[in-house]
Amino acid sequence: MTRTVLVTGANRGIGFETAKGFAAHGCKVLMGVRDESDGEAARKDITGNDIHVVEIDLTNADTITECIVRAEAVYGNIDILINNAGVMVESSFEELEAADFEKSLKVHVEGPLQLCQLLLPGMLERNFGRIVNVSSGWGAFTEGMEGPPAYAISKAALNALTMNLSNIIEANQNVKINAMCPGWVHTRMGGKDAPRSPEKGAETALWLGMLDEDGPTGGFFRDKKKINW
Repeated sequence: MTRTVLVTGANRGIGFETAKGFAAHGCKVLMGVRDESDGEAARKDITGNDIHVVEIDLTNADTITECIVRAEAVYGNIDILINNAGVMVESSFEELEAADFEKSLKVHVEGPLQLCQLLLPGMLERNFGRIVNVSSGWGAFTEGMEGPPAYAISKAALNALTMNLSNIIEANQNVKINAMCPGWVHTRMGGKDAPRSPEKGAETALWLGMLDEDGPTGGFFRDKKKINW
């Protein structure tokens, strides 16, 4: 059976490589992007005929529902959700502006929550679903929460969302919700000094998105290995 996957922030970096990887595995891929033209340009670099661009702005809650309803009407049920879209606000605690903090929360927490509210009920009804929240070690309490405040706090909240939502999944249901840290990846966000390639950063997202029925849920992973929150 062909699975349909929605990857947010799919026009570049880890999101692009994740979309590319799912396409290589024969999935129908919906590339969630803020700007349709950027998505169409990126789509040309992915091999496959079942790849589609979906314009979605996670900072605008009023449009997210409309986008998902339209996407499922056109492309069918979404089986796999990769909440990858991210924003890096590097301001210090003293310099952090409320608008930037709010944007981080919208992209990293509120948008993913809304997408889960829209898609998780259908996954439970069909008894199949995979949700992968692309988080960060900077959002892990065990790793010191050392990142810039807006990024670290919002990623920690995404981790909390992951654990909270996984609690509603019954043991006999084939629905998995996990978070992951891709590591320090050489992207526009990660910077040129980052040691990891986007392809390497996407590996765990692909693995979690294609878990077998006996795979884990409610966990936090790096390099396909469980790590502490």
